[in-house]
Amino acid sequence: MTEKPARAIIFALLALALSSAVAIAQDSRGENYQEPRRHRGSQQGTPGQFDFYVLSLSWSPSFCETGGNDRNNEQCSRGRPFAFVVHGLWPQYDRGFPQNCERPAPWIDSGLIRSMLDVMPARQLVIHEWRTHGTCSGLTADKYFETVRNAYRRVKIPERFVRINDYTMVSPDEVEEAFATANPGLARDMISVTCDNRHLREVRVCMSKDLAFRACPEIDRRACRNPRVVMPPVRGG
Repeated sequence: MTEKPARAIIFALLALALSSAVAIAQDSRGENYQEPRRHRGSQQGTPGQFDFYVLSLSWSPSFCETGGNDRNNEQCSRGRPFAFVVHGLWPQYDRGFPQNCERPAPWIDSGLIRSMLDVMPARQLVIHEWRTHGTCSGLTADKYFETVRNAYRRVKIPERFVRINDYTMVSPDEVEEAFATANPGLARDMISVTCDNRHLREVRVCMSKDLAFRACPEIDRRACRNPRVVMPPVRGG
């Protein structure tokens, strides 16, 4: 065998090995997406056995500005003027929380998914929340998403946060106070604001199983500690 053909064969074998490694890495990332690592405090759990709910309201412009636009055009395109949307309704323990309580999760009908897109504006979000959190509620998919919608209706968004047209700096305290003022019976120890280094990300409201507001010290301990955060403006519309 001459030197040139031998070298060509070696290069071909190296290229094949590299492509196989890339394929394995992609498969691994796919598995990690389907079965994300558990968050600290999470447990497998038994459907229906939990202490209370957390309704998580996401400020959609923050999600879209910090990477959601690349991942989710369904929620973040210019023609979708979302403000606070439902991230999820999460069963909680007084300490920790259950997730992925049924594997595989029962199938959800596409019509049910479409019916939730006005408050949970992405199909994959609806599916993910059902698999990860809804299966721990002990409810059927229809009943769980009915409860999600009822919880969302239970919380009045303060008028100043229904729509924001320019970048706005706020303190977590003033956001909590605005929600407490707009919702009789909602005290400051029943709500928390979350953030990243710069953006307000979510407002989380604690509710009993019958959707009455309730205190939740553990949720409050995980609240945003930044003195000021930004709320990006609502997109388009």
